[in-house]
Amino acid sequence: MPGRARSFSLSARVDSDRPEAVEAVLRSFVGKGSVEREGHEFVVKAEMDGVSAKDLNRSLLSKLRSVEKRTRLRAEWTSGKTTERYFDYVLKKTISA
Repeated sequence: MPGRARSFSLSARVDSDRPEAVEAVLRSFVGKGSVEREGHEFVVKAEMDGVSAKDLNRSLLSKLRSVEKRTRLRAEWTSGKTTERYFDYVLKKTISA
């Protein structure tokens, strides 16, 4: 039985060797969210629905790396009172309020 979709808030920083290549992918993925260039990084804020933060994070990084292999993602996914911090595909910390 698949999990139910939940609402997640994304706060992320994306660094890439080809920022112009990943920008379009970022904007497409976050939809109505914001993508701002800050130096050589992108600062991303968005709301999206998914089954888990891990799945959403994996989906985003896979899409980014399909256009530029050397892309780094530092992301915080928050749903309810739980925040999961990722560096690339790796869960670094889970914070429950």
